[in-house]
Amino acid sequence: MSDERADERSESANGAGNGTARDDTPVFEAARYPDGSITYPAHPVGPGGEAPVGTVDLSEYTAEVITWTTSTATPPGVREPNHVAIVEFDVDGEPVRAIGQATTGDLGIGDEVEPVYCEELRDPEAGIRDPDSQEWDGFRFQPVE
Repeated sequence: MSDERADERSESANGAGNGTARDDTPVFEAARYPDGSITYPAHPVGPGGEAPVGTVDLSEYTAEVITWTTSTATPPGVREPNHVAIVEFDVDGEPVRAIGQATTGDLGIGDEVEPVYCEELRDPEAGIRDPDSQEWDGFRFQPVE
């Protein structure tokens, strides 16, 4: 990861999320299994039937847009329009797919994107759940310039 990307992540991070890197930047954590496969999200049992043996921070990688769409009828608290992408990371030759919000609707199939941390993917006050009952942060996919 470039020093510039690390600095950008440090500025936007508050230490929340599944885990944190040494500089308190949240990690975008996938699981690695004994057969070499990697899944996101992590599962207690991998494709080969075994438990994970490690993790991979996907925020250290870029991904390719497989497909994307824009939703204009979003749930309460989710931005409108809401751009969503399915992306594929290449982690040491192993494909890892993820779905998530995109930072813009100006995307195309095959575009290179990077995960960027977002403190609130939706407004915690807009739903029926108690705002303290779950995490509201995560990652969005931003085109690489």
